[in-house]
This record gives sequence, C-alpha cells and structure tokens, in this order.
Amino acid sequence: MSQAVKCLILLCVIALLFVTELIPLAITAMAGAIACGLLGFIPAKTVFSGLSDSTVVLFAGMFVVGAAMFYTGLAQKIGNTVVRFCGTGENSLMFGLMLVGTVLSSVLSNTGTAACLLPVALGICAAAKLPASRQLMPLAFACGWGGIITMVGTPPNIIANGALTSAGLEGFGFFEYAWIGIPVSIAGMLYMMFLGKYLLPKVELDANQEIEQEVEATSTSSAKQTISGVILLLVVLTMAIGIPGVSLEMAAIVGALVCVLTGCLTEKQAYASIDWVTIFLFAGMMPVSTAMDKTGAGKLIAEWTVGLMGGSPSPLVVTAVLFILSCGLTQFMSNTASAALLCPIGLAISKQLGADPKAVLMAIAVAASCAFASPVGTPPNTLVLGPGGYKFMDYVKCGTGLVIVSFIVSLIVIPIVWPFFPGN
Repeated sequence: MSQAVKCLILLCVIALLFVTELIPLAITAMAGAIACGLLGFIPAKTVFSGLSDSTVVLFAGMFVVGAAMFYTGLAQKIGNTVVRFCGTGENSLMFGLMLVGTVLSSVLSNTGTAACLLPVALGICAAAKLPASRQLMPLAFACGWGGIITMVGTPPNIIANGALTSAGLEGFGFFEYAWIGIPVSIAGMLYMMFLGKYLLPKVELDANQEIEQEVEATSTSSAKQTISGVILLLVVLTMAIGIPGVSLEMAAIVGALVCVLTGCLTEKQAYASIDWVTIFLFAGMMPVSTAMDKTGAGKLIAEWTVGLMGGSPSPLVVTAVLFILSCGLTQFMSNTASAALLCPIGLAISKQLGADPKAVLMAIAVAASCAFASPVGTPPNTLVLGPGGYKFMDYVKCGTGLVIVSFIVSLIVIPIVWPFFPGN
C-alpha cells in the first residue's frame, strides 16, 4: 500500500471523527498529526510544528482583544443601544439584532457576540410580548455571516489564509474577505426580512426561563469600555492598513497585552478567553496538510475530484462543487474542522487545474461559515437552540434557503473578484 493511500485512509478516519465527535475535536486533530509522524508521512520533529505557526498566535491574540469588549460590558452596551434605536416591533427588532450581530461578529468572536446579545434579545422580547423564537435564529445567523467580512471574524478565514502562506503563496488582505462577506450579509438580511421570517416557528417560552451568559461583564467602568474599544479599533486599523514591520500577529498580541495591562480583563480571564479547541485543531491539522502534500494524497484527491468534474471544469463548476462540499460538511461538524480538512485539498485542486488558489480557498472558507441548516455547525446556532425553543427541523426549514442564497451570491461574486485563471 502506497504512502498516499495510507494518508487518505488516515484522512477518512479524521473526517469521520470530526463529523461524529466521538472524541473531542482538538484530540482528533493532534492525534492525526502524531499518526502522520508515526507512519513516516512527515519527520517526527515537525509533528507539533503547527503550534509554533504564527496563525496560532493571531488566533490567541484576537480571542483576548475580543474578550475585553465583553468583560468591560462594551459589547453588551453597543447591543442595547442599537436595539433601543430600532424599537420593539418584530421587524425592526429583527433588523436591529441582525445589524449589530453582523457588525460585532466581523471583528469579534461570533460565539461571544451571540452570547452577549442573547440576554438583550430575550429581555426585549419579554417586555414587548414577542416570541423569542422569532428573533434568536436571525441573530445567530447574523453572527455566522458577519464573521465572513474580515480575516479575524471567523476561524475558517484565518485557516484559509494560513494555508496560503504555509504554501509560500501571498495571503489574503485583512478586509479582502469583505468583497464576498458584505454581499452575503446583505443578501442574508434581505432573505430573513422578506422570506426567512415566515419560516420561523412561534414558540411561547416560560417567562421565568433564565439564560446564562457565556461571558459575564465583570466591569462597567466607562473608562475601561472606551479603552477596550480603542484597542480593538487600533488593532483592526493596524491589520487593515498594513504598517511596515508590523505583522498581523504582532498587532493582535500587542493589543492583547495592552488589554491586560490596562485592566480591561485580568490575566486569568485572558487565558480563559482563548478557545483552545480552535488553537489545537488548527495546529494539529497543519502537519496533516503537509503529510497530504508530501505523500501525494492531496494530488490523488485533486485528480479524482477534477476527473469527476470533467477533466477541465469551468471556474463556476469548481466554485460550486467546493462550496457544496464545504457547506455540506459544516452543517454536521465544526466550521473550523471542515475548513482545516478541505483547505489542503483545495490547494491541491488549484495546483492540478493551474487555477488561482485564492479563488478555491475563498469558496471553501465562505461555505464553511454557512452552517445555517443545522443547530450543530456553529456555536451561535447551538447557543440559541434552548432559549429559542427550536427543534432540529426549524433550522432545516429556515436555514436551507439561506444556504441557497449564500451559494448563489458566492457563485456570482467569487469568480469576479478572484478570477480562477487571472492571466486569461
């Protein structure tokens, strides 16, 4: 049996464990990296090389900077203010929640954004005698599509960028994702306002139901709120403008250090705010990606996929197939895991076709964030499941149309902004 086939078998096992979550995601990823070393796919000394990758540092820094917004109460304050302006009518409240969810999750953790806006939405629904089930799913969806807008909005975006830079290619710009993120967000909001809302259930919940916030504000000092907002703004501006000699990772870590030094959050809270599952999942899948390249497993998958598409498929067909594959996986497994699994395959396919890898990886990253048709694909969806009184089929009914809308927008925008064959 060739090394490529062995590597493919290992990849299938990893994919199965990702989908079923029989063991934790991070353990699956790290075990996959170790298996690559033991089976001789990669040198033993590179098994844990993913942990020293600069992308891991970027993840950690942004988790801390984002958490400072929640711990100071600034994110909650922004949510309250926007919703207060929008009023308590069902349509205006839905629009306000989606708007603030989209904007905040573009630069903060989408899980944290959903967690801090959840009590705000529930409080207003109770006061206005509106069913929470009409508001919480649109809020969760907005936190999902909002993350697509910037590089740090959601893990799949950072993973796609990391895959490009690891392969020695030019990465995406900080706001480059906005070319597709903003159209998807606008289309998503229009869909929910004019069609999706009719597919939402009306579930009357117990008025005494209490909801726990994932991140409790530990300070309401307006000075600290201002400081945390300024730090986030400066970090985002530094990343967007691209100051010579200052990498994205440096900007994120300096921002995180200043958050702790200024007391926006404690050292202990900073450590607690880092999503270690994302860190270890990414770090574990990087050596697996290297192994796929070294053994030729990635090339095998690419040849098989391209063959299925007809040998020399059009850019539209490639975008469609990769979007469907990534989007299908992300409904049942973590969006981070599906992006980590498919990005190396996408790189191999682009090499096989002689196509621009940016176009291929963008389709994978965007689709990985379109986990709208199930409650398990992304944490915001899971977070509103209980409070909204939703059933699995409620996500299927309302979310499937949103997936189709995102698919159509991606098919139009991605080939225009990132041509598959830019020289032609």
